[in-house]
Amino acid sequence: MLNVTHSLEVGTLGGYSAIWLLTENPQLHATTIEFDPHHAKVAQQNFEAAGVADRVELLVGAGMDILPNLLKRVEGGKRERFGFTFIDADKGNNWNYFDYAAKMSKPRACIVVDNVVAKGKLADEKAAEDRMMIKGAREVVERVGKDERVDATVLQTVSDKDYDGFLIAMVK
Repeated sequence: MLNVTHSLEVGTLGGYSAIWLLTENPQLHATTIEFDPHHAKVAQQNFEAAGVADRVELLVGAGMDILPNLLKRVEGGKRERFGFTFIDADKGNNWNYFDYAAKMSKPRACIVVDNVVAKGKLADEKAAEDRMMIKGAREVVERVGKDERVDATVLQTVSDKDYDGFLIAMVK
């Protein structure tokens, strides 16, 4: 991402995505949110091993608990708006995370929501009835499609083990 200086990630896990972004963009500072303290500890170790720990703010807790305070800080001018957001966390909150990201983004920022195609189940209304991952994917795709703050599309990815995809949006 050219000229992005601040990124947000919801769903750190082991820190792989943040490390890749930070390694590819030396001017980037990342804020990443992880619910599981064990995963956060592993991610912190990985950030240190990769030499990027000084450019990462790792916040531990539920995204829906952390994001309202983060939004207040952004809106209050106490921290920079984000130029890129990567969402890969509990799928039932995809829309909520996207909404917060859009509110905290700069114009022309990019927001990516991972794992929305879900082996093609995104198009299956019946599958959404009993699977939160599918329900969350359908909700974010449908709501983003009507969201006047962004232009967006869903891209399918294919590999030898599976197929999935992601939503990518550009903030207006």
